[in-house]
Amino acid sequence: MRKSASRRRFLRDTALAAAGGMLAAGAARAEELRLAQAQRAAPAAADTAARGLPRVHLMVGPGTLPSMGKDRMDLIRYRASGNPRLTGEQLIEPLPEIGKVARVEVDKSTSWGQGSYEDLRKLALRIEEVLQSPEIDGAVYVQGTNTIEETVYFLNLTVHSDKPVVVTGAQRPYNGLSSDAQMNLLDAIRLAGAPAARGMGALVAFNGEINAGREVTKTNTYHLQTFQTRDLGLLGYIDADKIEFYRTPHRRHTTRSEFSLAGMTSMPYVEIAYVHTGTRAGLAKAMVALGAKGIVIAGVGAGAPNGLDKEVEEIIKARSAVVVQSTRVGSGRIVRGNNWYEPGMVVADNLSPQKAALLLTLALTRTSDPDDIQRMFDEY
Repeated sequence: MRKSASRRRFLRDTALAAAGGMLAAGAARAEELRLAQAQRAAPAAADTAARGLPRVHLMVGPGTLPSMGKDRMDLIRYRASGNPRLTGEQLIEPLPEIGKVARVEVDKSTSWGQGSYEDLRKLALRIEEVLQSPEIDGAVYVQGTNTIEETVYFLNLTVHSDKPVVVTGAQRPYNGLSSDAQMNLLDAIRLAGAPAARGMGALVAFNGEINAGREVTKTNTYHLQTFQTRDLGLLGYIDADKIEFYRTPHRRHTTRSEFSLAGMTSMPYVEIAYVHTGTRAGLAKAMVALGAKGIVIAGVGAGAPNGLDKEVEEIIKARSAVVVQSTRVGSGRIVRGNNWYEPGMVVADNLSPQKAALLLTLALTRTSDPDDIQRMFDEY
């Protein structure tokens, strides 16, 4: 009897163990299936989430942001480091944060520049072409900070789209100690994908701030807070929580611009005469002799041409070139009828000499009449 009872207990315990093992194995298998399903679902969920993000087109030109110094303290001579500039793909690869705010497609061309009006013409035409796609929500152009203010104003005048066009750069190379390159790039992409930025014209995203293409200027050679709008102030902030605008550009731009680059093969030559105490007479005439169709006088104070006054008057009367009166001061307006104003002269309002030159060359593609060009300076 005892042997029989012991055998029954042994068989019962063995059965229970087997059942427990089967249950454990079943649970383990179920967990494996659940994990496999989750792993298969994760990319699909991520893809679904990504499809809801704005799509931004990234174009990269020469400049500090994609540059690589020989070490982290190479903040001044990085152009001589021997390291190639980073591509668009290489710029965004170390920044997974970008993938959380936008889908970025990198322009396949690497030939974008900003050293001439011809460069700007090609750039503007490409950006306008890109923004015509319903799949693209905004564009970012990365370039050197030296002429960002000119590039962005040119795009402001020539890209006919209400989608955001954002220009950015950096004061320190990509691998520099405490570089601003990564944050400026991320901020520019965020701004280009922001619905609030639509209809605001071409913008500069830099150091967490948004400035309008018409008024922004570079104010410091190396420090990070270089881009400012002196008298009128910035448009808004690019902060960690959101993008916030506080004012909107007033002058005509982008979709309201009358300037078209379609079919244009070259742009009129415009030169700037920078006036100083030692400026010699004959400078403006020399510019006309070189073929300038327009001359911007970067006068002292409220636009005084100093020793160029008589030849400027002669050029205006002979209609040898259109003359725009501007100032080297950096802020404030040039008004008609001032102490140095001559009939037939165009006044630049508060545009810097370099931006006045951009507007003048575009104006000359349409007319050489000073009164009509003055209207353009009043509206843009």
